[in-house]
Order: sequence, then C-alpha cells, then structure tokens
Amino acid sequence: MPTISKKGQLMPQSPIRKLVPFAEQAVKEGKSIYYLNIGQPDIKTPEIALQAVKDSNIDVLAYSRSEGSEIYRQKISAYYKKHDIHVAHDDIIVTTGGSEALLFAFGSIMDVDDEIIIPEPFYANYNGFSTASGVNVVPVISKIEDNFALPPIEEFEKLITPKTKAILICNPGNPTGYLYSKEEIQKLAAIVKKHDLFLIADEVYREFAYDGNTHYSVMQAEGLDDYAIMIDSVSKRYSMCGARIGCLVSKNKSVIQTALKFAQARLSPPTLAQIASEAALETPQSYFDDVIEEYVDRRNILIAELQKIDGVKVAKPKGAFYCIAELPVKNSDDFAQWLLEDFAVDGETIMVAPAGGFYSTPGVGLNQIRIAYVLKKESLIKAVNILKEALKVYKD
Repeated sequence: MPTISKKGQLMPQSPIRKLVPFAEQAVKEGKSIYYLNIGQPDIKTPEIALQAVKDSNIDVLAYSRSEGSEIYRQKISAYYKKHDIHVAHDDIIVTTGGSEALLFAFGSIMDVDDEIIIPEPFYANYNGFSTASGVNVVPVISKIEDNFALPPIEEFEKLITPKTKAILICNPGNPTGYLYSKEEIQKLAAIVKKHDLFLIADEVYREFAYDGNTHYSVMQAEGLDDYAIMIDSVSKRYSMCGARIGCLVSKNKSVIQTALKFAQARLSPPTLAQIASEAALETPQSYFDDVIEEYVDRRNILIAELQKIDGVKVAKPKGAFYCIAELPVKNSDDFAQWLLEDFAVDGETIMVAPAGGFYSTPGVGLNQIRIAYVLKKESLIKAVNILKEALKVYKD
C-alpha cells in the first residue's frame, strides 16, 4: 500500500476545528452550542461589498493578474496611506487570504530546515504553514502573567542560529489579543537589522485596537524596508472571512519578485472576491467605530464574567477578539471534548479551542483555552455560566 508523506504525518490538526465532529454529534443529539472556538465574526459584512458583486456585469469570470487587480492594489495602497503606511501598489501582492500570503512569505525567504522564531502562544496555523514549508518553528514563550507581552529581546537573541531567517509576530495577537507597542516593534526592528533577519508581521487585526491604544505597523518602523514583510487580510476587518482575500506587502523588491513567482504558480486570486474587497475599502469609519465599541463591550463582559470563576486566570486583550483563559484542569483537549459529549445546562453547551495547539513547545498551554468573543453579549454571559457550571463537576 502506498504510504503517506512524513510531512503529511507531521501536519498538525487545527485546535480550532478538530472538535467539529463532536460538535456535530452534539447538535444531532439536540444540544445548542455557543461557538467560542473560531474567529468568525457575527458582525454584518458591509453592504457596499456585497452589492458590488451583485452589480457586477461580468460575462466571463476570467483570471485576474497573478499579483491581483492593479486598481485594487492602488486602492489598498491609498487605504494604507490613511494609516500612515506608505507603500506603492507594486509593493503589494493580493493573495487567497492571509494564509496564502504567509505561505508565499515562507517560500520566498526560507529553505527546508531553516528556522523562524515566533512568540508563543501563536496562531495555530503557523505550525501548519511551517510544516508545509519544511521550516522549523523556534518558540519564545510569552506568559499569561505578563498579559502575553513581548518576551525580553535577550530571549530572542539566545535562539538565533545560522539557520534563523525570520521572526514572526501577530499584532494584535491571535490567540492572546495582545497589542505590541511602538517600543516593542522598534526593539524587534533593531534585532532583525543586527542579525540580518526578516521581520514578518501578521497585521490582519489592525483595526481592532482598544482602550485608546493605536496600532503601530512594522511598515512604519524606520530602516526596515529590506527586512519587513506585512501580512494582511479582509477577513476580520470587514467580516468577510469567506472572501479569502489577503495580501503580502514588502518594500523589499526581491521578496516581491520571488513571491510573485509563487503567485504565478497558483495563477490568480479569486476575481469576484477582489471586486467585493475593492468595494469594501469604501466602508465608512462609522462602521469600524461601531464594531470596535461592540467588541470592547464584549471583551469587558467576558473578562469580568471569567474573573468571577474560582481557579480561572485570564489575560485582558488589548486588541483583536480573542483571549486566553487558564483553567483548573489538566488537559483542555479532554475538557473541551467532554463539554460537547457529556455536558449541558438546559440543553446548551459550549465549544472552545484548546490552547495547547497554539504552542509548539510540548506540554505548554495544556490547561488553557482560547475564547473568541464573537458572540453577542447575552450569549457570552450564558456561555461563561456554562463554563462555570462545567468546572464544578468536571473530573480530570
């Protein structure tokens, strides 16, 4: 019998999606589920984006350019300029989601067995992208006690070897919601220049910065033109996860020229989704003001309710719409499955993402979960109450 590749065997399951079969079975059994496991916003997609697709008069749904529509890239450039990020349209390659942008970045700057340093916990699919690319993740641990702030730069420096090619951050962070400060970005800028590394920043949650904080991009840091690679996406910004449109941005011409070869190999990003994404750029600021106000309210309620539960420790997010909660359990994978299979309050239960999958260090984060606060406030209160009641009866 033919065998599966070693790469395929090593490819990790998504901690966000691996419990889906248990959730589907729970629904078949008549349970209602509050889905806290996945960052699928319930905020409505801007009507202007949906209407643009409805109004399109395309006779042939043709390929677009491999780097994406020139008009769309020009408008993305103008959007960034409003945020004090000055890049030309030819510094941008439109991708099929931020995921493809990351794969293009990995493929463009790293070879098999090269290393990338990532503060953990981190977006779980970074593990998958690294495995697919044959790249080794070298984690530097951030701690819940420090609200998942950037680890000391000395800890990064200890991990740099001749195989190190890049440092990757998510800002604001998934799964922590931590927002890196300008000073923290500048510290990273200094170390990548010192050691001649790339600094990749996944900035798909840029708009989601709270409490008067502002987002500082790696593309704003001085002297980083040859080092910085930004990853972006329309998924969360406009609640358009299904559009699968993102982009890779860099002023390093060699990076862009190389990434374009990967883009050509997959032909082009989806045409209709680019039409929707281009129109979404006209979304008024009032949309984001309302969305941010809603997420701040949700965050505040979620954190307040979690802090009422004995034995639960939680970090307060400064951005995005996730938080990490540490529970009085030994293994959150087992606990999350038990919630779906064996527990309910008045026919309702919750689905959470075990946080172990957001680390690459074995054995770390096993008693943590990631919660996405993408539900209405009333639902969040009910969901946390279910968690509270579950912890009273759960036995490891």
